Amino acid sequence: MVAVFTAAMLALTSSVLYFYRTSDYAIQEASATASAQRGVDSLVRTLREVSYASNGAYPIVSIGANDFSFYANVDTDTAIEKVHYYISDVSLKRGIVDPTGDPPGYTAAEAVSEISDHVHNVDQSVSLFTYYDKNGAQISDYAEIGDVRFVVLNVMVDINPERAPAIIAFRSSAALRNLIGK
Repeated sequence: MVAVFTAAMLALTSSVLYFYRTSDYAIQEASATASAQRGVDSLVRTLREVSYASNGAYPIVSIGANDFSFYANVDTDTAIEKVHYYISDVSLKRGIVDPTGDPPGYTAAEAVSEISDHVHNVDQSVSLFTYYDKNGAQISDYAEIGDVRFVVLNVMVDINPERAPAIIAFRSSAALRNLIGK
């Protein structure tokens, strides 16, 4: 009787442990996916608000496959901040510099925050940003910042690329509203 009870308890314990291990991974994957979706939504909203800097500088500072710097108002004040989105290791990050002084300058250090983790664009060789001009032609020369009018965003997320399920891709886009028609 004791042997049967012990065997039943061992089977029950093994089942519960297996359930927690598999559920934990699914919960982590869902959390990473939700984080990426919120990050993409926030980034797209910010991109749509690209505007001239508080000191009159052109709205786009620099562009790259996994790096984009521009000016936009991202908070509740009237000043235009310098915004920098980029991938660092497997994190999508946002740096913000508030203007200071008179005339305004953007010389302070970036206040950096993580937008999304488990981002695998670099190791999957997928560009985070793809840029297009007013005619819809893709911009491949990153020195042509004055031609950018539309941005496509691709975020590849997975908490463990060695384990199923496969990497989840988020794709969104934004027209730079304040540059349309220019």
